[in-house]
Amino acid sequence: MKNLKLRIKNTIIDKTLTYASETWILTERDRKQINIFERKEYRRILGPVYDHKKENWRILTNIQIYAMVKKPTIAETIRLNRLRWFGHVQRMEENRIPQKLLYMNLETTGLRGRTRKRWQDEVREDERLVGGKGSKERLYNTKECKKLLRTARNCRILHMPIE
Repeated sequence: MKNLKLRIKNTIIDKTLTYASETWILTERDRKQINIFERKEYRRILGPVYDHKKENWRILTNIQIYAMVKKPTIAETIRLNRLRWFGHVQRMEENRIPQKLLYMNLETTGLRGRTRKRWQDEVREDERLVGGKGSKERLYNTKECKKLLRTARNCRILHMPIE
């Protein structure tokens, strides 16, 4: 029954939650809220575990949840989707609209206060986490890009420290 619930969560909830996530700009608070939501769902599905030493029931710890699930978190999936989309746009012809928008420079006056995080800043951070230096060049090549993202997904390179 747990496997069925996990499959439903992975196919319906995760897909709905990450719809069009390639374009999102996530703050640290957003990432934290997404991870909290995901862990709550896993705790509901996996249920409590019986602790034989203390002879009582307890909930799973975050580390135990991630060890049992063996799947990238939703925040990691959003990062990978963003990099996948960036690589796709990079490989487009220069006259295509997404390519033009990516490198468009608007001449406006800045807002007061702290500068807002831009989508390109998020992509740069994702590139650093996944491939380090030279990862931008690897995103130009379709095969290299797929290989890079597959490695990141399988090895959980993007896994952020557990809150």
